[in-house]
Amino acid sequence: MNFREEVRAFLASPRVQDAVAEMRALPPTAETGRLPVYSWLGERGWLAPHWPERYGGLGLGPAEAAALTEEMLYAGVPDDLHTLSIGIVGTFLLHSGSEAQKREHLPALANGTRMATVLFTEPSCGSDLAALRTEARQDGDGWRLYGTKIYNQKSQFADMALCAARTRSSGVGMDGITLFLVPLKSAGVHVSVVPSMGNDRFTQVAIDGLLLTEDSVVGELHDGWTLMNSLLLLERTGIDFHAKARVLLDAVIGRARATGRLSPELAELDARLAAAHALAWQQVRNLAENRPAPGGSAMAKWYASEQFRPILRAAAEIDGLDSVLTSWDGAAPADGIIESAYRTGPSLRLASGTSEVMLYLIATGELGLL
Repeated sequence: MNFREEVRAFLASPRVQDAVAEMRALPPTAETGRLPVYSWLGERGWLAPHWPERYGGLGLGPAEAAALTEEMLYAGVPDDLHTLSIGIVGTFLLHSGSEAQKREHLPALANGTRMATVLFTEPSCGSDLAALRTEARQDGDGWRLYGTKIYNQKSQFADMALCAARTRSSGVGMDGITLFLVPLKSAGVHVSVVPSMGNDRFTQVAIDGLLLTEDSVVGELHDGWTLMNSLLLLERTGIDFHAKARVLLDAVIGRARATGRLSPELAELDARLAAAHALAWQQVRNLAENRPAPGGSAMAKWYASEQFRPILRAAAEIDGLDSVLTSWDGAAPADGIIESAYRTGPSLRLASGTSEVMLYLIATGELGLL
């Protein structure tokens, strides 16, 4: 069997599917955190198969990493903590961390014993990271961190976070931002839960004078803006957005079959997702050939995430008001998957870059319109 087939067979095993069924049986208000499936995947080196073996991976490539993400989502395993720990924080450390940081954190992230999240967004700056106000003040050989981050995910379950803070003020918003590794279980760090429309809540993280050493700095001082813009590209392929859309559309098509309401519109949506899949895998191939394409990855992410709205409209046409029954209701179509998607779907147009920002990148980088 190839890598994808091995992963698929494992995720279809009774042990994994029992864990997935147990998770699905939880009420919508019960957020999932550290899933045992992550540890089982980590034991096999599958959480980060594209990382070097010395850091806990298998030395494979972006294609295997993408295949893992797809198969996890197809099998019903949430990818949030995996994306944050491996896809974002792990990617930053792998490409820009010191050797000491790599050896200390990457193996633990790869085997699932350590989880990480991201602290970028702030109450006053939204997606405009150049306006962030969290401040790192130099204190001897280290830095003291002051500020508040919001709309973070899984911070209540994570051990550490990649945090963007301002280390100097030059009047240019993009200048003077530095990335730090922040231990979340420390005095001076307060994590509180913020309600959201989705099943998974946001968090607010207040940091009051946490002392960090020079070893906590990721990359070069004051160079965080450059790192964020270059390395977040490596996370944005559209693979995860397509897989989530595919799971939803398959549920909607299942309802259409059960109710005798198959339509040409569903065939068109299926074709759109096939196109989204091809576009996403083109970005994976670009990464494998070490030629990431900013415009192409923006297209892939935008196109895949924009499919949720027409899919949900089709769901409403099939089941009407019943489509908004939650998983608490035994009569909920598709076990409440569709109702949950009504609440979480809008966030997918915001995650990993808003649709508007993606269109801007396409217009400027690919079409030369601005």
